[in-house]
Amino acid sequence: MSHVALLGDSIFDNGLYVPRGSSLIEQLRTRLPRWKGTLVAVDGAVASSILRQIPRLPADATHLVISAGGNDALENSGILRDMELRAPAAFQELADVQDQFQKNYREMLREVLVLRKPTTVCTIYDSIPEMPRALLAALSIFNDVILREAARHGLPVLDLRVLCDEARDYSAISPIEPSEIGGVKIVQGIIEIVTAHDFASGRCVVYGKS
Repeated sequence: MSHVALLGDSIFDNGLYVPRGSSLIEQLRTRLPRWKGTLVAVDGAVASSILRQIPRLPADATHLVISAGGNDALENSGILRDMELRAPAAFQELADVQDQFQKNYREMLREVLVLRKPTTVCTIYDSIPEMPRALLAALSIFNDVILREAARHGLPVLDLRVLCDEARDYSAISPIEPSEIGGVKIVQGIIEIVTAHDFASGRCVVYGKS
């Protein structure tokens, strides 16, 4: 039996944010009944946290999907918010933040890819309601790292920026988390990749809306 395991943060571990709906992992299991689905992701995880999730991967997992980077961006949100006030120094700090995230993301991917399982990565969505436009724009430095590393390793990418582009895709309890509707979109994207992508090709393909 094929088995998809989800690593990362609350994009996948979103049960707390859809109290009257289905969590993302529940949706995945329902919509992919002939597959096993395991949630390894933990709300609040950053890229480096996934190193601690790897040992908890099921031995029979055949496909991995990673969502990481959003909390790394949140940890540095103070720097991003005051960029307008002190632009020169802020841009230098922004470059330092990107360098550190790249280091963490590369280390995380290196450890995951050692497992030699079909792996997918996700971008960080950037249509979060009521989040300042400047902060949303600054997420591009994290997404740039994710896309570059995916291209470097020939990994498919689930582009959450394209999938979750409406206010209803985000939880009313915590707008940085996916709602049940957003979860449906993400699950559909995961299913498309794990069932149709040619992982043996070593090609980086970006998946958005079908």
